[in-house]
Amino acid sequence: MAIDKETARKVARLARLAIPEERLEPLARELSSILGWIEQLNEVDVEGVEPMTSTVAMKLPMREDVLEEGPTGGGQPDKVVANAPRTEDHFFIVPKVVE
Repeated sequence: MAIDKETARKVARLARLAIPEERLEPLARELSSILGWIEQLNEVDVEGVEPMTSTVAMKLPMREDVLEEGPTGGGQPDKVVANAPRTEDHFFIVPKVVE
């Protein structure tokens, strides 16, 4: 898939990137190259291949989830939210960012 200069400009605007005019053409070529590589990856037969998160089979060590007392531990919800601008029932209240 080929990306033209106008598409690169639109992608940069959507990503809120200020790309100088002279960089738009090289950016379009780079994006086209990336999309070409992705298309090439889509041709690989992965039927029967299990998804993995690492190239090495391993299990992360787990610890028991225990409530600890002290200045860095739990059991002190008032202190945890003490500096928050707004709280309710020991929860932080944050402004809605997605409609």
